[in-house]
Amino acid sequence: MRTSRIAQETSKISQAMLPSKPSSRSETRSFAQSLSAFAAAGAPVTATPAIPRDDDSSSLSSSTSSIDIEDYPPPPPSRKRKRGINTPSTVVSSVSVSTRNSPRKGGVKAEDGNTEGEVKKAGRVKRQPAKQVVNDEGEVEIHPPAHWEEVYEAVREMRKRVLAPVDTMGCESLADEGLSVRDQRFQTLIALMLSSQTKDTTTAATIHALQSALPSPGLTLANILAVDPPTLNTLIYAVGFHNNKTRYIKATAEILHERFGDDIPDTVAGLMSLPGVGPKMAYLCLSAAWGRTEGIGVDVHVHRITNLWGWHKTRGPEETRLALQAWLPRERWHEINHLLVGFGQTICAPVGRRCGECTLAERGLCPSAVVERKRVVRRRVKGEVGGGEGRELVKREEGVVVKEEEVLADGEVEEEVMVKVEAEPSI
Repeated sequence: MRTSRIAQETSKISQAMLPSKPSSRSETRSFAQSLSAFAAAGAPVTATPAIPRDDDSSSLSSSTSSIDIEDYPPPPPSRKRKRGINTPSTVVSSVSVSTRNSPRKGGVKAEDGNTEGEVKKAGRVKRQPAKQVVNDEGEVEIHPPAHWEEVYEAVREMRKRVLAPVDTMGCESLADEGLSVRDQRFQTLIALMLSSQTKDTTTAATIHALQSALPSPGLTLANILAVDPPTLNTLIYAVGFHNNKTRYIKATAEILHERFGDDIPDTVAGLMSLPGVGPKMAYLCLSAAWGRTEGIGVDVHVHRITNLWGWHKTRGPEETRLALQAWLPRERWHEINHLLVGFGQTICAPVGRRCGECTLAERGLCPSAVVERKRVVRRRVKGEVGGGEGRELVKREEGVVVKEEEVLADGEVEEEVMVKVEAEPSI
C-alpha cells in the first residue's frame, strides 16, 4: 500500500521526537491523534530543532511544546453557503413545480398549519355492491348496496335543478297526442327503435320529420307500410345505423299488420320478437305504451353509472338489469331509467364528468368521483436585505397557490404548485 509523502514525513518527525524512555500509553495516543488531525487538515508538518539539554525531560518538553494544535490554521471552510435570517434572500418571481406524491406521505407544514405537498382526500364510501346472503331458513336474500337510498335521493334532487334532453325529447313524450291511442303506441315503438345509438335531440327531430313528411295523419302503421324503403331511409338518415333501422321498421310494420292486428304487442316476449327490439326497448315500450312495468329498461347510462357507484360489477346492460331487479324496490323500476339517463346527460357524462358539480362527490358517496380543488396557503417570511449597518428589515408575503387534482381512487396523485413571491416596500 502506498503511503503519502505527508504521512511519511509525519512518521519521521514522530520517531525523531520520541524520548529514549517510552512514554505512557495515554500520552502516545494523544500525540498520535494530534498528528492525525494535522495530516487530515492538510497542514504542513515541520520539525523545530530541539535545544539540547542536560536531561531528557527538558528535551522532550521543548520538542513537544514547539508543535501546538492552535498554531495551525483551521480546516478550509465549506463551500456551501449558509442561509439564515441575516442572509440576503433572493426574491423569486414565479416557480412552477410538478410533483407526484404518494397518498401515504405527508408534506412540509407551513407556519399557518397547512401542509404543502400533501393531498387531502375527501372521505368516500368504499365499493360495497349488493350481496347474496343466506338467511336462517336457508333461503338466499339479496342485500342492497350500502347508502343506495341516499345516493338515489341525491340524484333526484340534482335532476330537479337541471333540465335534461330526455325530459323534453324522450321517447315517451314524442307521440302525437292528436292521434288515436293505438297510433300513439306505434309512434312510441318507432321512437324507441330509432333511439338506439342516437342522441335524444336527433331522435326527436327525426320523429317530427316523419310526422310532418308522411301523408296525413302522419306517422302511422298504414303510412309506414305504404312508404318505399329509399324514402324512409332518407327521412331517418340522421339517426345511427339508419340503413339497418329502415329494414327493421319495414319488417316490423308487416309483422304488426299480419300477427298483432295492426297494434303493438302487449307482452315483453311479443315485443322482443320484433326485429331490432331488445330487452331494453321491450321493457321501456311496455311501460310507456301499455302502462305496465315488468322490468327495468337498462341502457348504457344506467349500466355505466350504477357500475361507477359500485352497486355491482357487470359486463353488459342485460346483466345490470338482472342485478338491479334482484334488490331495487319495484316501485322504482319505471323511473330509474329516466332518472339516470338525464343524470348521465347533464352531470355524469360519459366523457368529461362534472364531478365538481355533483352532490355525490361533495358528500363522498361516489367511489369513482374525480374532484378538482383549489386552496391558498399564505405565510409571513421575514428577512434582512442589504449589508453592514444599513440592513433593513423587509416583510415579504409569500402566496402559495396549490391546485390539487384528486383521483379518488387507489393510486398516486399529481399536484401542480405555483409560487409567487413579491417584496413589499421596506418598513
